[in-house]
Amino acid sequence: MDTASLRSKFLFFIVFAGIITLLLIVLPSVVETPLKEYVTTFFGLSDGRMGVTAASLLDQVFRLLKIILWMSLIISIVRFINQLIFSTAFRSNSQEISSLLRNIFSIIIYIVSFFVVFNSQYPSVDLAALFTTSTILGVIIGLALQDTLGNLFSGLAIQADQPFQIGDVVSIGGKGTGVVENVSWRGVQIRTFQNKLIIISNSVLGKEFIEVAPRTNLNARLVFFNTLYAHSPDKTIQVIRETVRQIENVSAKMRPIVRVKNLGESGIEFEIKYWIEDYAKYNDTDALIRQRIWYAFQREKIEFAYPTRTIHVETKTQEDVFVEAGSEIFERLNNVPIFAPLCDAEIQKLSNDSLVRVFAPGESIVRQGQKGDSMFVIHRGSVKIQVKEDGVIKILQNFREGDFFGEMGLLTGEPRSATVIAVEETEVLEINNLCLKPVLEENPELVASLSQIIDERRETLDKMEAENEAHQPIYKASVFHSIKRFFGLKD
Repeated sequence: MDTASLRSKFLFFIVFAGIITLLLIVLPSVVETPLKEYVTTFFGLSDGRMGVTAASLLDQVFRLLKIILWMSLIISIVRFINQLIFSTAFRSNSQEISSLLRNIFSIIIYIVSFFVVFNSQYPSVDLAALFTTSTILGVIIGLALQDTLGNLFSGLAIQADQPFQIGDVVSIGGKGTGVVENVSWRGVQIRTFQNKLIIISNSVLGKEFIEVAPRTNLNARLVFFNTLYAHSPDKTIQVIRETVRQIENVSAKMRPIVRVKNLGESGIEFEIKYWIEDYAKYNDTDALIRQRIWYAFQREKIEFAYPTRTIHVETKTQEDVFVEAGSEIFERLNNVPIFAPLCDAEIQKLSNDSLVRVFAPGESIVRQGQKGDSMFVIHRGSVKIQVKEDGVIKILQNFREGDFFGEMGLLTGEPRSATVIAVEETEVLEINNLCLKPVLEENPELVASLSQIIDERRETLDKMEAENEAHQPIYKASVFHSIKRFFGLKD
């Protein structure tokens, strides 16, 4: 309520209360002398001959008039207090104070005031006894007002708990979903998203399961979509997450979450979890997200999955999602220092026999202590090397495209000395001992060159356990013989 309106109501209250107060002050003096003399003169009676009935009737009239004036004054005071407290003082603490509290407050004050005023005018009449002895009347009234009283007390319970406020979105099982418009002593009005008005009594509402989305809260929503298996999940997640973040009504306080929900029959099923600012507009926001997903897919050449059935009339090798050209693999292996002693024909043989492996972000490629018989070359992406010492995980190094790891497992069969985890979606070339063995059998002198390269790499990557110069020759001889023994080569 604004200041001008409050000032006008205050002035009206002062004037009205002043008039009522003046009447209550003047009325006794008017009744006792002037009015009594007028009645005596009008009927031609002396004071002693004035009729008992006329005097009694006049007295009752003025008593009732006093009761009416006092109740009018009390009603004006209560109404002014209601406006002052509920419309101004409490507005800063809550969005909406239900009229239920105002009505209950007023009714209690009116009843108590009526008892006090009535007893002041009729002290010989016991109102309490009159109401308590009317048992039959009370039973009749109670049965007649059963539903009304049920709504009233249910409304009191709802107001005490305050499970929802005006403006919140509520979903009531079997009744509908909408925005709360009004809460009264009788029931609750809900405006559905089809612009229909649902009115539910408080007694019925107290027995229902209610789902509330407070308007002052960041409520989450879920939207689902799918893609073909041919598309990278990591790329899809990045594209959709950035798309959703830019949509109106999506809260910037919480980062949207895009994750794989299921590996379905037709494709990869995804789930988007986002937080919405105005929950009453969730239908429009969900629709806008689905629309933006379609446009993002068109730009990034990502396809939606749909139910399909393929009939194979000939045997066909399943197409690999991550197919690399042979020339790319050859160039990648040709730039690996450990394969420097090999000729082009030998590197070509390794590239033909190597396997392309793709790992998701956070997925382990090799684990510490695992038996090793192959090495890996990073073709795309990055990894981190970590070890576990005394229960504590320590990150040693990060490798990127062109780096390699696991060479000791390939050449000597030693267990893995560290765990390698993909930092992002990473594609590696795996070369196992079966690929390298024919090359070493045809060219045994490569063993010495490989052992020397391995020693130099071990000395660089493992500085904490590096041997001193006096022990280096023994260490080299150890690697040399380990390679020959692992591949079954003759001395």
